Amino acid sequence: MKHISQERFNAYCMLTKDPLAEELAEELAWYADDQENVIAAVFRDRTDGDHCHLTLARDEAGRYRCIDVSCGFESPEAAASALREVVAREASKQSPGHGQDSHPTVGLDLFTQVVDDGKLHPSFKILSDGRGHSSGREIIREMMPHLEDVDGNFVEQFQTTGFDARLWELYLFAYLREERLGVSRPRPAPDFRVERLGEVAYIEAVIAGPSKGADVALSGRSESPKNAAEVRERLNDEIPIRFGSPLYSKLKKEYWKLHDIGVQPLVLAIADFHAEASMLWTSTGLQEYLYGTRHDFSFDEAGNLVISPLKIQVHQVGGKVIPSGFFFQPDSEHISAVLFSNSGTISKFTRMGKLAGFGDPAVKILRLGTRYLHDPNAALPARFAHDVAPGACAETWGEGVSIFHNPHARSPLPEVLFPSVAHHKFVDGQIRSHIPEFHPFGSVTTILIPKES
Repeated sequence: MKHISQERFNAYCMLTKDPLAEELAEELAWYADDQENVIAAVFRDRTDGDHCHLTLARDEAGRYRCIDVSCGFESPEAAASALREVVAREASKQSPGHGQDSHPTVGLDLFTQVVDDGKLHPSFKILSDGRGHSSGREIIREMMPHLEDVDGNFVEQFQTTGFDARLWELYLFAYLREERLGVSRPRPAPDFRVERLGEVAYIEAVIAGPSKGADVALSGRSESPKNAAEVRERLNDEIPIRFGSPLYSKLKKEYWKLHDIGVQPLVLAIADFHAEASMLWTSTGLQEYLYGTRHDFSFDEAGNLVISPLKIQVHQVGGKVIPSGFFFQPDSEHISAVLFSNSGTISKFTRMGKLAGFGDPAVKILRLGTRYLHDPNAALPARFAHDVAPGACAETWGEGVSIFHNPHARSPLPEVLFPSVAHHKFVDGQIRSHIPEFHPFGSVTTILIPKES
């Protein structure tokens, strides 16, 4: 029996774990057999203080599930000593599935090619073949036995034109389970139903993708901005239009007429994939479009930061014009909030896999970016940089997620469902935000691959 990290244990069983498990038990140490066919944990029962051990093995679908639990130990050392015999016994069994499920749901195989080479998405090729992204592939493989393919075309879309949308959906699934939410897949839509402690919400995933050929106003504008002035110019009008089009399309779907969404919150979760690295600089444009307000800043004579809201009426690029303020448009009261993250990328999965010890150990990963600075007079973000390696840093799936609440929502979204992320609300003409201690705005991941000898 060997020690493994908490990150690796979570990568194996986070999607299996009951959402309320951490309310009842404090995990103290994590173990596995040499081949990691069996994993285990020692924990303290929060109710009576007893120490316990828990053992899991893969079922026929490849999911780790509980096969043994024992309590009543006086110390974590005593629980770990008794656990050693259980792990050795279970690891010696010939059946890898341990016969836990007579009718298992077979996990999706995303990386066995199902279409011709000419149809493969460029990003899929990078993820499926690149040595530098081996950790991303491995952690995704661990996730797939848990994700239900509601539409029946997840694999084909992941490998072709729907790669960005499906990766975003997979990222959301990981984040929602990390928040200790019960997650299910409603039919026919939306994408997720989440629940905890009696609170329920529905989530529909959507992306801002590249401009279609018929969208003349935005065509030919996929290049990255060259300087800060161009960033600001494009945030004023182009980016709100790019976000506005998919959000408006989802609004017209009238999801609130399905299930019990009419009385439960509905969240649109959006990410920006309209161009390479666009997610690093476009979030401000989304915020301004949602609330129809731009914020200018200055400093008073005492050196204090002064923020001034400026009302926006419309956004226009060429002949394309849309009204600003998504949350103030007809029917938008049915949308409780808009969730945004720029982390639903290949790099995110690669980093999370690396931290869990997956992938080629010779590959080195560096991350640098900007984060929110908790200083009331800060007008610019702080910078950060670190090696991405087990034990060297920590990262969560929810880092950088922002939830923008609709001030006119018929069913307001309870913050208690999403306690680890940033929340933004529109109060008296200004945006009021609650920001986690570490909240990255964007980052760049550098992957270093050693040359073959």
